[in-house]
Amino acid sequence: MHSFSYKNGRLACEGVDLATIADGVGTPVYVYSAATILAHCRRLDAAFAGMPHHISYAVKANPNLSILRLVAQAGAGFDIVSGGELRRVLRAGGSAAGVTFAGVGKSRREIADALDAGVYCLVAESEPEIERIAEIAREKNVAAPVAFRINPDVEAGTHAHITTGTKQNKFGIAYDDAPAIYERASRHTHLHIRGVQMHIGSQITATQPFVEAVKKLAPLATQLKIRHNIEFFSIGGGLGITYENALASGTDTPIAFETYAAALRSLLKPLGLKILIEPGRSIVGNAGVLLTTVEYIKKNSEKTFVIADAAMNDLIRPALYDGQHEIVPLSQVESSRVPQTQSDNFQLSTLNSQLALVDVVGPICESTDFLAKNRPMPPVAAGDRLAVMSAGAYGASMSSTYNSRPLLPEALVEGDRWRLIRRRQTFDEMLALEMPAP
Repeated sequence: MHSFSYKNGRLACEGVDLATIADGVGTPVYVYSAATILAHCRRLDAAFAGMPHHISYAVKANPNLSILRLVAQAGAGFDIVSGGELRRVLRAGGSAAGVTFAGVGKSRREIADALDAGVYCLVAESEPEIERIAEIAREKNVAAPVAFRINPDVEAGTHAHITTGTKQNKFGIAYDDAPAIYERASRHTHLHIRGVQMHIGSQITATQPFVEAVKKLAPLATQLKIRHNIEFFSIGGGLGITYENALASGTDTPIAFETYAAALRSLLKPLGLKILIEPGRSIVGNAGVLLTTVEYIKKNSEKTFVIADAAMNDLIRPALYDGQHEIVPLSQVESSRVPQTQSDNFQLSTLNSQLALVDVVGPICESTDFLAKNRPMPPVAAGDRLAVMSAGAYGASMSSTYNSRPLLPEALVEGDRWRLIRRRQTFDEMLALEMPAP
C-alpha cells in the first residue's frame, strides 16, 4: 500500500499535506514517500524468505541520492547500467560489493572503474564485451567477476518499447548459444564466472511471462552450476505497478509481491543458487507523485484542454510509452465538484455524472506534450493544483531541459516532515557548461 490519501478533503503524503510542499517550493515538483519505498523493499524481501536471495534495486528507475540511501538502509543492493550510476551508489553510501553492472555498451572506462571499485558482478551481453572485460582485467591483474545476460526469447506482453527478452531486442545473448559462450569465457584466466542473468521487460502485469522465462532458464542455470560453479541466478525485474486507478484502489501492483514470489518459488528453490531480484518501478513507482498547477483552461468545438505547468520534459512516460497516469486534484475542499466518500478517498466511480473528457497538456511546443488525453476528470480551474500519481519511477530520472525548462525539484516525505532532496535547477546552472561562440 502507498502512503497517499485524502485527509479532510486534502491530498496528503504520509502526514504531510501536499499543498504545503507546493506552497513551499512551487510547482511542478516531484514528491516521494519514504515509508512507501521502505515498505516495498521489505515486503519484496519477505516474499522470497526461506531461500537465498538478494534485492538489487534498479537505479535507473529513480537515482536520487536520498532514494538510494533509503534503499541501502533497507538492506538492498543495486542494479546499475552506467558508470554514473555506480558513482551515485557510492556517493549515497552504497557498497560496490552489492552492485551488479548490466548494459549492452559498457565503455573501457566504465569497466575499469567497476573493477577498481570492486563490484559484485559485471553482466556481459555479448562476446565482444566479455573479451573487453577480460583484456582490462588482465591489464589490472585481477579476476573480473562476470555473468552473461541470457535472452530467453519470451514475450512479456508489455509495451513494445519496454520489451527486452525476445530475439528482436538488443539485450543479452541467445539461449541456444549460452553453453558454448560460457565455455569459451571459462578459458580466460582473468575472468571469474559468477552467475547468469535474465530480464524480459518492464511493466509486466501477469506472472506467466516470468514463470515461462524461469522455466526455460532453470535447466541452463543448473548446467552452469555443475560446469562452472556459478553462485547466483538473477531473474531481473519488470514487475508492473498500478497506474490508472492507484489512488482510488490503494493498490500498488497488479501482481502482489507475495503472488509473484509464490509463482516462482518452486522453480527457483531447487536450484540451490542465490536468487537476485532487480526491482525498480515496483519499489518507487507508486511512492512518488508529480504536483502541477493549472495555468489555463482552453476550449474549442472539439476539445477541452487543461494546460498545466508540468510538461513532457518533466514526465515523458505518456508521450513515450502511452503511460496512463491517474491525475487528481490536491484539494477536494476547494473543488466542491469532487464529492468525498466515507473513506475520504477519491473514487472515480462516484463522479460519472460530473466528469468531462479533457486533455491535460503542458506548455511545450510539441503535440506529444501531454500528461493525459481524453481523460474523464472533474471540472478544474486556473490555479487549481493537480497530482499526477505513480510518478516515482522514470519521471525525474528521464526528465530533460527541453525548451530550456529547468529540471524540477524533488522532495521526500518522512512521517509528518518533508525536505528537499533536489532543488530546482536555475537558468544559470542550465547554461553553465555552454560556451558562447566567438
